[in-house]
Amino acid sequence: MKEIILEKSVDSRLTAHQVHQTMKTITHLSLIALSVLAFSCQPAKEKTLPEKVADAYGFENLDKVKTISYTFNVQRDSVTRFSRNWKWHVKDRTVDFSDADTSYSYSLDLPKDQLPPADKGFVNDKYWLLFPFQLIWDTGYTFESTENVTAPISGAAATKLTILYNNVDGYTPGDAYDLYLDENHMIIEWVFRRGNGSEGRPMTWEDVQEFEGIKITLMHKNDAGNPFLWFSDVAVEK
Repeated sequence: MKEIILEKSVDSRLTAHQVHQTMKTITHLSLIALSVLAFSCQPAKEKTLPEKVADAYGFENLDKVKTISYTFNVQRDSVTRFSRNWKWHVKDRTVDFSDADTSYSYSLDLPKDQLPPADKGFVNDKYWLLFPFQLIWDTGYTFESTENVTAPISGAAATKLTILYNNVDGYTPGDAYDLYLDENHMIIEWVFRRGNGSEGRPMTWEDVQEFEGIKITLMHKNDAGNPFLWFSDVAVEK
């Protein structure tokens, strides 16, 4: 009679130790899943008012920009006092400058003592052009806001956002800016107060135009309604 050999079957039952380890793994994975779920369900952090102002002017689109060109003009007593032409190569961190007398290019990464005289003008003019974005770039300031105030020139209802720089940062350290915002977080007027003095110089923010997703205010008038500072030949390249 032929001998039948039965193969020994593999015991599919788990040992007590294996069961314990499996349960530990399942519990660990469950805790991770619950943690991820709890984190994802948390509300997004509320943006600060300065961040909302920067967003209103298209800050999120700035990382796509290669160059920003503009002419900075200042007028007093109905006479244009001076104009400065700039082309800022944002990603390359270089600047092309020209005025009525000279023109040259330079790197923003030069040591501070090697930067050309025009760089002070670049910092000033860029502050006027892109001040809403400075609210993200700059960190050395404090701010406070007040609802339902009256804008000093137009008399419009606004939210007042005061930006106070410390004694190190800002175009001129220690200065204060009172921004008067509309319901869309756009600046309608501002008051610059040198050294955080009690009195300042109010200016309008008019003629807002969009360039490749970035909103730029082209005209600033004084409280008498006269043009004081404006931008021309603005171009943004992606």
